[in-house]
Amino acid sequence: MGVIGKLVLVSTFFTQLLFAEGTPAAGVSALGREGLTPFIPLIMIFGVFYFLILRPQQKRQKDQKLFITELKRGDMVVTQSGSIGTIKTVGEKFISLEVDQGVSLKILKSQILESAANLKEDKNNISKEATT
Repeated sequence: MGVIGKLVLVSTFFTQLLFAEGTPAAGVSALGREGLTPFIPLIMIFGVFYFLILRPQQKRQKDQKLFITELKRGDMVVTQSGSIGTIKTVGEKFISLEVDQGVSLKILKSQILESAANLKEDKNNISKEATT
């Protein structure tokens, strides 16, 4: 019997199992086979998916929205493109971002990624890299 023959035999076995009709065995109710039992693994997968993927993403979105609403003039921020600058003006949808003395960019508020306060450059590391 070749590989194809074995596959046909296995598929017919599973087909017979799936579509078998008859009376339930003694002590086993029909509800036990057709109730919630087949859906338990699916419910568990959805629960894991929710707590590992959806919930943390919703929390990040909530935190980002709160951060955007609290932006004010003088805050140093990083955009999603990697530009670092200081906020000059804050509007409804746009922000004027000063990236250098006398150079301002008008960008969407939604393009602000994070505060640049935690991106302080370490001057000691820069001087070591320059001498190396």
